Amino acid sequence: MERWVLHFDMDAFFASVEQLTRPTLRGRPVLVGGLGGRGVVAGASYEARVFGARSAMPMHQARRMVGAAAVVLPPRGLVYGVASRRVLDTVRAMVPVLEQLSFDEAFGEPIELAGAGAEQVEEFAALLRRRVREETGLVASVGAGSGKQIAKIASDLAKPDGFRVVRRDEERTLLDGLPVRRLWGIGPVAEDKLHRLGIDTIGQLAALTDAEAASILGATVGPALHRLARGIDDRPVAERAEAKQISAESTFPADLTTMEQLRDAIGPIAEHAHQRLQRDGRAARTVTVKLKRSDMSTLTRSATLPYATGNLGTLTATAYRLLLDPREVGPIRLLGVGFSGLSDVRQESLFPDLEQLETEVAEAPDTRAPMPVPVPEAGGWRIGDDVRHPELGHGWVQGAGHGVVSVRFETRGSGPGVMRTFPIDQPDLVKANPVDSLDWPEYVGSLESRASAQAGDDVSHG
Repeated sequence: MERWVLHFDMDAFFASVEQLTRPTLRGRPVLVGGLGGRGVVAGASYEARVFGARSAMPMHQARRMVGAAAVVLPPRGLVYGVASRRVLDTVRAMVPVLEQLSFDEAFGEPIELAGAGAEQVEEFAALLRRRVREETGLVASVGAGSGKQIAKIASDLAKPDGFRVVRRDEERTLLDGLPVRRLWGIGPVAEDKLHRLGIDTIGQLAALTDAEAASILGATVGPALHRLARGIDDRPVAERAEAKQISAESTFPADLTTMEQLRDAIGPIAEHAHQRLQRDGRAARTVTVKLKRSDMSTLTRSATLPYATGNLGTLTATAYRLLLDPREVGPIRLLGVGFSGLSDVRQESLFPDLEQLETEVAEAPDTRAPMPVPVPEAGGWRIGDDVRHPELGHGWVQGAGHGVVSVRFETRGSGPGVMRTFPIDQPDLVKANPVDSLDWPEYVGSLESRASAQAGDDVSHG
């Protein structure tokens, strides 16, 4: 029987969660990501994409494109994690086996669609999207085809807020006209190699022989990509084992010889690893820094926090403290940052950048002065912080400075809220759990019960 693989992909997930939980932002260009000089966009709403902003772009460039209308917010990994869990729990009710790729996308192969016609698949996709929107308020796009490759392309074509079912008789026509880069596994190096040979489309790659594809792209990868180009994709959909560590690293064209060069380099690497951590949906307790010297020997240092966190500031500041001075250990050709001790259970700290100073480095104490850690503004407020007021309820900081803090009081269920301005040291204004902005007490409560039960199981089994 013919198989049908679905690719489920949330639309502009990080930015959409911000717009869901902060209704004032709906319809506005929202950029989520690092706010510093080296910050990178983790997510952009469709209103921001109209201006050319996109994920992985330097934040300063995206802000310049969008202009004064841009709303720039730091990521709230805890909120995205809970939203992702609810979305995927909803999907699993219809598609029990999911191959989750990240926070916001997954493959599925519903048993009841085996041998079904395209019309039945369309009805299934429409129902799936409707249930997700009803349960979460978030929008997803769904693609369907004979394998993962076609399903992924179909969901891209369905965006935003749609579904696309690719019938068997239109697969080759669709594939043949697409740029070769759209093929799963073709990166910039392979793309450049194919372009230099005049191969610009998937159809042109499909027209090669297996031997030609192997000669160009390698004996192992070439034939596999050639099969995908011809629409042959029998890879199974299966639950993925969770990674034990998430990392990123960079090899430098010239060795780094000063501490200042290392400090400049580690920020973007840690941010790249953090983006992968966000997509994974978990938090980390342990930070590891890898230093490969010019003689190819490797040094590693690690520090373990007292709690698992997804806070970029905490993780990056910890990585800074683990650096070793090249003037003492030798020139550095590669620098890496890894996160491990991964957990679904996070503890959000009120002042994570300060508390991380209490962590201990997993080796002999370092007597050199640590990298300075940024101190929160007076009152501890920054734009995007979640707060609570005894009378006005849950809100978020829209601005802080000059002795005052402006707060918009709203949640997912409240609709657009009122804004109030307080003295920066207002005692009635306190830090709040970001998850409260989702306004899902019944769901969050069940998640906490499941996590508590799991923790009890872990203890009881030693």
